[in-house]
Amino acid sequence: MAKNSPATLKNKTIYEIYVRNHTRTGTFKDIFNDLLRIKDLGVDIIWFMPIHPIGQLNKKGTLGCPYSISDYTKINPEYGTEEDFKELIETIHSMEMDVMIDVVYNHTSHDNIYKKEHPDYYYKTKEGNYGNKIADWSDIIDLDYNNPELWQSQIDALKKWASLGVDGFRCDVAPIVPMEFWAEARRQLEEINPNILLLAETVEPHFLESVRNAGIPMASDSETYQVFDICYDYDTYGEFSNYLRGKCTLDHFLTRKRLQEAIYPDNYVKLRYLENHDIPRAKKLIPNDSLLATWTSFMFFEKGAALLYSGQEVKAEQQPSLFDKDPINWSSVDKPFISLIQRLSQLKKEPIFATGRYMIHKANVDGVIFATYATSTEVLYGIFNVGSKTGLLDVSIDDNNYLPIPALKNGNYKNLITDDYVKIENQEFPLSEQACIFRVEY
Repeated sequence: MAKNSPATLKNKTIYEIYVRNHTRTGTFKDIFNDLLRIKDLGVDIIWFMPIHPIGQLNKKGTLGCPYSISDYTKINPEYGTEEDFKELIETIHSMEMDVMIDVVYNHTSHDNIYKKEHPDYYYKTKEGNYGNKIADWSDIIDLDYNNPELWQSQIDALKKWASLGVDGFRCDVAPIVPMEFWAEARRQLEEINPNILLLAETVEPHFLESVRNAGIPMASDSETYQVFDICYDYDTYGEFSNYLRGKCTLDHFLTRKRLQEAIYPDNYVKLRYLENHDIPRAKKLIPNDSLLATWTSFMFFEKGAALLYSGQEVKAEQQPSLFDKDPINWSSVDKPFISLIQRLSQLKKEPIFATGRYMIHKANVDGVIFATYATSTEVLYGIFNVGSKTGLLDVSIDDNNYLPIPALKNGNYKNLITDDYVKIENQEFPLSEQACIFRVEY
């Protein structure tokens, strides 16, 4: 089985780093000093937000946005040198982790080298000016993929980084760049690394609809899976946010989750997250520590790759600015929460998360998420009491449209998160605040 097959990607934990704000000095050399701690979290892949030089013309803030790039083939001098980055890649590989970097191919900074050397690479407004197709972002201008010469220039940049040892690419707003381009990029990248990983930042359904209504082509998640290994989970994030704010029911949120099993390829992989650099910190959304632990447990249990945004493990509340120096505060360390993440990331590596049939069941207690993975020889039960309910949860499984699973016998079952035991009688689980994952073999 290939290292980055869809199955094995479901066992992965990805760690997102914004080099500028990861530490007070914000350099590659600082990352070297933090790799052992990151590895100890159970991380498999380190994703670096854009590492390229940032445009200065029309920049936002004091330092500019890393998603406004002036040269796709160079390293941001704030962070260090290309040699520093190459050494960092080699060190990460020596620790049996992979490296993924951000690719921002829909747009560039106003002073990107393309603008001087290849002005024909750019989209023009109906007035003939540089600009944006879908929004008026003042620090960037859009590229035009109707120009075939642009394609190979962009692919050559990817090939440079793959040749340097980069294992994969997180592709910013990937669906607005033609899938035909990404398919050709993948073909050429696989000549360098047959296991190349492509992660697509897919978008919210309402955003996709608005772009298409404006007459601009944009791929859906289902179309994106034709080329990409992993897609974002924005198709359910809106419901998650609404549930936390009391604007929809848990059942409505879970109905959206269940739908993914029917509308995506059978072996689809989603990026599961509570936070990333574009959305609020989890601790801001879920201030209650017990509930935050429960939601974190569910995130790791879900089918797909789990994402940690640097600082999430210390319950950071501030969302680092994209435009200024705004380092993470690492001083507040919650050791039990870090231990929870370590335990969950190790559980994530168990084969059943890659090979089991996943299902979110209808719970008889509102406010509880009840899900399972099943194979022909075992079942992994996950119970997440996000509504802080009391009482008994019916954990019997209707197998009419599912693998035939024997009735759960009375007995004590080990919670794989805590190593405590829970007593189950008559297929009823006594609810508590603690998330529970337990295994049954048959």
